[in-house]
Amino acid sequence: AAARYLYKMMAIKDEYEVARLYTDGRFADALSAQFDGDYKIAYHLAPPLFSRNDPVTGRPKKARYGGWVKPVMSVLARLKGLRGTPFDLFGYTAERQRERAALAAYIRVLDDIADRLTPAAYDAAVTLASVPEHIRGFGPVRLAHLADAEQRYATARAAFEAAAAGTSQKAG
Repeated sequence: AAARYLYKMMAIKDEYEVARLYTDGRFADALSAQFDGDYKIAYHLAPPLFSRNDPVTGRPKKARYGGWVKPVMSVLARLKGLRGTPFDLFGYTAERQRERAALAAYIRVLDDIADRLTPAAYDAAVTLASVPEHIRGFGPVRLAHLADAEQRYATARAAFEAAAAGTSQKAG
């Protein structure tokens, strides 16, 4: 559970990854297999540095971008090496900072499990390490799942602490 969900927490679909997915050729191949003839592509995106929030939903409002955006995405995909560096403009957004904080918090959870794991606390530890199973999506959807995970962590952590404390009290 620890390895699986650590990977999931590290495999964040950010702007660089979205750009890569649209430009690595598989998306174009899938469109070509599905449609014949001459067609135009329009992308509906909500770039974090340019989009405004929808007044009704509070979510970033998507805008329509034509095929001209594909070369921009190709450049962005090649800039993935900037991810996590001071030159990563997207890294300064609240969303990216929240995701990095969630990853750091998860690593602390795993460290705590490793420090205090006992046979009696095993099931509770697996439940605690599996909280990221419920974190899905991109953008505001992911942020909502991260907020929900806080409550799941609290519940699972309490169960783990009780199980770990029960074992150490018997041994002491």
